[in-house]
Amino acid sequence: MTKLLPFINEQFDWPIWRMEIDSLSGILFVELRNSEEKKVAFGAVDLHNGQIFFRDATTPERWLTGVEAAYNGVLLVHNYLSGTGPVHKGLIAIDGTSGKTIWSNYTLAFDHLSVNGPVVYNAQIQPKKLFLADVKTGEILRAYQPVLDTALDNGISVPQMMPAHFLHNLQLTETESYGNTIHYMEHNYYRIVSLHTFFQQKLKQHLYIINIDGAIVYQDLLNSHIQKLQPEAFVVHKNKLIYLKDRSTLIVLNL
Repeated sequence: MTKLLPFINEQFDWPIWRMEIDSLSGILFVELRNSEEKKVAFGAVDLHNGQIFFRDATTPERWLTGVEAAYNGVLLVHNYLSGTGPVHKGLIAIDGTSGKTIWSNYTLAFDHLSVNGPVVYNAQIQPKKLFLADVKTGEILRAYQPVLDTALDNGISVPQMMPAHFLHNLQLTETESYGNTIHYMEHNYYRIVSLHTFFQQKLKQHLYIINIDGAIVYQDLLNSHIQKLQPEAFVVHKNKLIYLKDRSTLIVLNL
């Protein structure tokens, strides 16, 4: 029986708050937040070969900033209008391989990502008018055309929620799930399961990968110091299983 091993196993210095995958370049971006020091940094990993492009790219705004989107090798980040609300302000573009800022515009706001690039608008003008922007330069290319600028499919698959008794179908009868549901996905003849257990007053989150013969070919303890049930623990992108361990370690497996 062949056991699966991580293709990427990278621990970052700060907790990972968000991941964004650029389906065109195959770069996975992470948003890292240090709540104690009120600092934010960004990292980038090549999903094709596991290369770490950068781990600690920053912008002039060190805290009120976050990932917006990624397209064609460029990470778009935004600032926040204030520290007490969710309203975004401005756009900053970071090169996906160097981590350097390539342009910024503090009047533009991001609306959504299309197959032709980011769709933006001038936040100072009402009513809102949408435009297609060049992600490499920040230049406005033309007015947004819904027929041409359709939404971009990021190629990410997420697990579905299943009742906890479904574990008996997976031959995980020795594992008692805490809670009424588990997260489950089938991909390339593998069955992937994420569940919680509660033992000796400790809540933990686990990951199992089961092959077509019903054997466990991979398992990991994702979180061991949590206070409540966690959301979906993994995603699959182009035959790669992606998940976080203890919030700060990025792990990728080839399925």
